[in-house]
Order: sequence, then structure tokens, then C-alpha cells
Amino acid sequence: MSVVLILQIALIVTSLLLILLVLLHRGRGGGLSSLFGGGMQSSLSGSSVVEKNLDRITLFVGAIWIICVVGLGLLVKIS
Repeated sequence: MSVVLILQIALIVTSLLLILLVLLHRGRGGGLSSLFGGGMQSSLSGSSVVEKNLDRITLFVGAIWIICVVGLGLLVKIS
């Protein structure tokens, strides 16, 4: 398997994951995350542990997505 193919597969997987993770985030009126316990927070805390972990995972997957895009761009430019 070539590096380009691996990066293309990683780009597709991370794109789908990013779509899912963004949809899970809480919006102004609540989001899909409230279906999975994300809406169960007290009014005293800024955000729940679920939301913080969801933010971290989204940033991590987003960083991998950006690396794949830049890597593919560089490899296509070189070829």
C-alpha cells in the first residue's frame, strides 16, 4: 500500500468522525450529546466531563484531519 492510499483512507475516516463529533456537540438549544448523557450537568459547573472529553477528541481528530490534508497536498504536488 502506498502512502497516498493510506492518507486518503485516513482522510475519509477522520472526515466521517469529525461530522459525527460535531453533531454530538451541544448547540445553543442542546444537541445530540444530550441524548447520551451530555445534558446531565449542574448549573454550577461550566461544562460536564463528557463535553470536555468530546472537545478534546474533536480537536485531536481535527488535527489528524489537517495533517492528512497537508500530507496529501504535498505528496500530490511532488508527484
